Amino acid sequence: MAKYLLVYHGGGMPEGEEAQAKVMAAWGTWFQNLGPALADGGNPVGQTKTIASDGAVSDGGGANPATGYSLIEADNLDAAVAAAKGCPVLGGGATVEVAETFNVM
Repeated sequence: MAKYLLVYHGGGMPEGEEAQAKVMAAWGTWFQNLGPALADGGNPVGQTKTIASDGAVSDGGGANPATGYSLIEADNLDAAVAAAKGCPVLGGGATVEVAETFNVM
């Protein structure tokens, strides 16, 4: 099985404890449904800096900065995309980028 990086862009945590608890429960259910395919549940990301090829450093991640990530295993890209469609972050207005990873060493 190949590993796929799910990069989350946008979205956010809802206001209020009850709404936040509901979102966290949805994440727990999604992770449970992924079972052993979940290689790393990941985390949200915070402040970012971008380094250009000339060494210049700027704040932020460009027009569509990453807001979090997870790492899953799947048989192929289509299977990874199907699994990513169940990600709770989509309900909060975010998008999910699915990228196959590969070992080079």
